[in-house]
Amino acid sequence: QVQLVESGGGLVQPGGSLRLSCAASGIMFSIYAMGWYRQAPGKQRELVARISNDGSTNYADSEKGRFTISRENAKNTVYLQMSSLKPEDTADYYCNAAWALRSYWGQGTQVTVSS
Repeated sequence: QVQLVESGGGLVQPGGSLRLSCAASGIMFSIYAMGWYRQAPGKQRELVARISNDGSTNYADSEKGRFTISRENAKNTVYLQMSSLKPEDTADYYCNAAWALRSYWGQGTQVTVSS
């Protein structure tokens, strides 16, 4: 059974930082591309950052320079380090694992940026 479990969300003030984690089980983690997506209320889910199985990364334009995605294959975990957070970063953040035609999602973790 495939499980992706996100953690690390919460309430943070504007300008603050958070690190999200996604622990995967039931997949050969190292071959999967891993991604972080987010969905704000009333909006579509959008890509935040993605890291390929070879470690190459890509980011949404609005996150470049503020967010960093990384992976630790030995722990089957992908991270999203977020800094300089803005109120518009408030959303549910979801982890995704993708390989060939397979795609799995976590349940999400909520991030609220507010003073």
